[in-house]
Amino acid sequence: MWQLLSRLNKNLVLAIPATMAAGFVFGLAAETGFLKGLIIPFTFLMVYPMMVTLKLKKVLEGGDGKAQLFTQFINFAVVPFVAFGLGRLFFADHPYMALGLLLAALVPTSGMTISWTGFSRGNLEAAVKMTVVGLILGSIATPFYVQALMGAHVEVDMAGIMKQIAVIVFLPMAVGYATQRYLAAKHGRKGFQEQWAPRFPCLSTLGVLGIVFIAIALKAQAIAARPQDLLAILLPLAILYGINYSLSTVVGRLFLPRGDAIALVYGTVMRNLSIALAVAMNAFGKAGSDAALVIALAYIIQVQSAAWYVKFTGTLFGEAPAPSCPAPGRD
Repeated sequence: MWQLLSRLNKNLVLAIPATMAAGFVFGLAAETGFLKGLIIPFTFLMVYPMMVTLKLKKVLEGGDGKAQLFTQFINFAVVPFVAFGLGRLFFADHPYMALGLLLAALVPTSGMTISWTGFSRGNLEAAVKMTVVGLILGSIATPFYVQALMGAHVEVDMAGIMKQIAVIVFLPMAVGYATQRYLAAKHGRKGFQEQWAPRFPCLSTLGVLGIVFIAIALKAQAIAARPQDLLAILLPLAILYGINYSLSTVVGRLFLPRGDAIALVYGTVMRNLSIALAVAMNAFGKAGSDAALVIALAYIIQVQSAAWYVKFTGTLFGEAPAPSCPAPGRD
């Protein structure tokens, strides 16, 4: 089972579109009402595993203050307002789709921030800190941004959103940290890092695929009736990610060393779509399915673009210096 999950985790570029296709077919062929009861279990399966491997202590470490400040400025002072503007422009008559675009821009960083930074040989320590800080700040700020920017266009239950954030983020964070401490105490820190930590992202991937399947299945009939909506959603998403990549690349090249610059790009462009999707599916009732559709499609652009960006990091930021002493057994 672990090998299958690991392969899925490494091939999200294919797994997510395939899951969306399966959800679409299922939604056309079968009754989907029962799937709503699976949203909470899959939400927990999606969020809890990545909390187990979260390194909260990294928040207290210094050395990359400029990169951290630039990252959170872009994450909270720029990207949400770009998303809001694009939502008003492209989804003027579909406020919950505009909400989905905003939610996709509100919770920065995920485990993929660290992974893609590593693939590009950027500053992993900075990426870990960006992930923790961005996740916490984004979870706290999301209800306030939604109320301030979308309160006049959609029905916003602030207390309900805060409750969902607590259940979706902070409860799994507490349980995940307790799990991490327990496994590290039982197996040692090295045993935890080598034997247990690599398994949890695979479980999280299963949760992501489950939620994506549910989101598409619940909207299958509407998509079939208006297939042009998919292209209408993909265009503003592509523009949002294009602006984000361009801005972060320019800031990184101008102000930061290579490793920090790469961490900055992935610390701003990689949004925590899992949490955004969970909020959309749990906090806005039936209308949230429109928001969820936008977020589900964002997975395709985010994963595909991140994979391609790795190929250009050498050109954009210069090649990483070769390690002086390669690890045994590696090419």
